[in-house]
Amino acid sequence: MIPIVTPTEMAAIDAAAPEPVEELIERAGGALAAAALAMLGGGYGRRVTVLAGPGNNGADGRAAARRLQRRGVRTAVISTADDPTALPPAHLAIDAAYGTGLRRPHGPPPPPASLDDPHVAAPILAADIPSGVDGLTGGIHGHCWTADGTVTFGALKPGLLLHPGAQHCGPVTVAPIGLDTTGARAHLVTAEDVGAWLPVRRPDTHKWRSACWIVAGSPGMTGAAHLAAAAALRGGSGYVRLSTPGLDHDPAAPVEAVGFALGHEPWARDVGLDHWSRFRAMLVGPGLGREATTTQMIRDLVAHAPLPLVIDGDGLAALGGDAAERLAPRTAPTVLTPHDGEFHRLTGTRPDPDRFSSARSLAAATRSVVLLKGPTTVVAHPDGPALVVTNGDARLATAGTGDVLAGLLCGLLSAGVEPFTAAAAAAWLHGRAAAATPPVGVTASDLPPRIPTAWEAALAAQPASPTRRAAQGTTAGDPGHATATTTEASA
Repeated sequence: MIPIVTPTEMAAIDAAAPEPVEELIERAGGALAAAALAMLGGGYGRRVTVLAGPGNNGADGRAAARRLQRRGVRTAVISTADDPTALPPAHLAIDAAYGTGLRRPHGPPPPPASLDDPHVAAPILAADIPSGVDGLTGGIHGHCWTADGTVTFGALKPGLLLHPGAQHCGPVTVAPIGLDTTGARAHLVTAEDVGAWLPVRRPDTHKWRSACWIVAGSPGMTGAAHLAAAAALRGGSGYVRLSTPGLDHDPAAPVEAVGFALGHEPWARDVGLDHWSRFRAMLVGPGLGREATTTQMIRDLVAHAPLPLVIDGDGLAALGGDAAERLAPRTAPTVLTPHDGEFHRLTGTRPDPDRFSSARSLAAATRSVVLLKGPTTVVAHPDGPALVVTNGDARLATAGTGDVLAGLLCGLLSAGVEPFTAAAAAAWLHGRAAAATPPVGVTASDLPPRIPTAWEAALAAQPASPTRRAAQGTTAGDPGHATATTTEASA
């Protein structure tokens, strides 16, 4: 996993480094110069314009300029103190004006024109973070350039991953410069991580070893239940029991899901009359509705279900502002999957711009794992650690995709994956499945059939152990997607 630290945490890491700040600046400059040479395709005869600020970010840019000059690059270092209104044309511009600590509005001049094509701006490489992007929240202070790539030092910062700042970064490379980031409380999830978390089926396994129960849908509104069941079946469950209260027979349900009738009301007491011990996880909420009796049934079920429980959709609405109190009696793990509107119902406010803090706060209050959905998904553990998933995109902004995610998560829980990593793995697989669809015209039902391909991509990214190879067979192909990469570079 790739560490993520806040600007305050990074300042403390910098201060604790045994090396003098001048040495760290030289290392950062080396990483920047190496990235610049890669973007330029070489050094001799090329021109680079560096916009350098007064602090360490500007010092990083100046260090890069000195190294580039030694490689035959003609560099122009322009100080922000001169308040320039135009910059000399270049083959590449380096944005080293301000780093993650900027809080006032930033007003840079237009990017320099490209010497390769004077009708367009030169490509831009950002040092640590595009100047003007808030390192904590991803908000924009004033105006900022949109980089074609960013080299960040030591660890990712939240502002590189949260929107709108993430839209200004381009591909992000983490350059290790000798800083100790082992204490980071947040990490970006990669394909290799997910591959390590996914369950391996034993040779002697059977369907009941990974059985889950889904309580979802309502008469005439069964789509959410069908999507969740299909995703659970694709996501690790060997047996899916599907119950829609008030519906005795559902001919449109996935053929592999096993229907179990629940009365219209009160149905919560009927859940569990069959032996709980046969199931490993449960999902409650999608499409159940919000009638007063349904809300009470959900609350009763949440209170007495002894299984790891995913609560989604109308299940979250039923908990409302009393979520912490209503979850208190539970002894088994709970995972909450709110989008911003559902977060508001649970807490009374929408998530803060610092979405890491918001997810952690709800997780701590409810003693639950919280999967806060959005363009950047934050999964928070009640004890404070956070995992971040960034491989979803706008194709997921359509009705029903949240039901798929909830079902997939329930499937992973039923297969024995620990709740915190199951939530992160489900979000990653969900985004990867969406990435395998066409760019337009995608519906939620397009996702479950693509989950196995996403699963295979995660496994392919991890060095296979003999046990995994024997259980899963040989896999090959795309090693998966990660927003950021880590590299060691010098110039």
